[in-house]
Amino acid sequence: MTAPRISPDFPERLLKFVNAEVSLIDDTIETDTDLLLTGAVDSLGVMSITGWIEDELGFEVDATEITLDNFQTVERTLRYCESKLT
Repeated sequence: MTAPRISPDFPERLLKFVNAEVSLIDDTIETDTDLLLTGAVDSLGVMSITGWIEDELGFEVDATEITLDNFQTVERTLRYCESKLT
């Protein structure tokens, strides 16, 4: 059995989710926008993102893995997701 993979449209869907559902700023968030240090996303937003990822990709995000390294930008979040599925 092959491991689950991230669908080609997942990065776009994640970015749309962050912009539409969790962003606290008026500017459009890009994949390299610092979500946390700019205040674009607060701790509740990070929890929403992790819940969305769990629903979309079918794995549990461990609380110890919710770090700046993994969730500071959408790009880092995508790398984190890819690492969990490989």
